[in-house]
Amino acid sequence: MDSISRRELIRRLRKLGFAGPVSGGRHNFMQKGVLKIRIPNPHGSSAISGPLVREILRQAGIERSQWENA
Repeated sequence: MDSISRRELIRRLRKLGFAGPVSGGRHNFMQKGVLKIRIPNPHGSSAISGPLVREILRQAGIERSQWENA
């Protein structure tokens, strides 16, 4: 899985039914029902690495095929 921008991460999570991002403490999070997923803070134009994207998807219970179609 390739790295992506924070904006693209948020766009795809919204297409998959998550709301947000909402500020909460040190990190923003996105929410779908009772499930809250922390997302990385913006750091200029730096991309979110592939391994971190995979971990976020694992925590959210999103299959790779769902992600690729979002």
